[in-house]
Amino acid sequence: MNFRFIDKEINPKQLSPLNLAFVGDCVYEMLVRETLVCSANRPVNDLHRESVKYVSAKAQTEAYAKIKDILTPDETAVFKRGRNAKVGHSPKSATEGEYHCATGVEALFGYLYLSGNIDRIRELFSVINA
Repeated sequence: MNFRFIDKEINPKQLSPLNLAFVGDCVYEMLVRETLVCSANRPVNDLHRESVKYVSAKAQTEAYAKIKDILTPDETAVFKRGRNAKVGHSPKSATEGEYHCATGVEALFGYLYLSGNIDRIRELFSVINA
């Protein structure tokens, strides 16, 4: 299944890693939120508190550790582009390494989304969420 909200051709390989991470941050957050909402009907404050556990730089660094061995060479290259991007500010609640790794994960998810590779996003997220 190939799904995106906007029906416009784009080559994600031509986007900067921070543009990919900008989109990927939202994609990853949406996966987490959908997972939480589908698991139980609960107060929004509880949902928010729980989601923060999954979308933090530390949690995304742990997520990368779970998927790094199953990434394709292209996916690894996108991750590394994101990880190595100059972000322009210091993280508040993470180490520099965790923050850069999280940016790499977000870039990867943004790349996959803009490539229309939703099945691969689901596959990787299921490994992260296992």
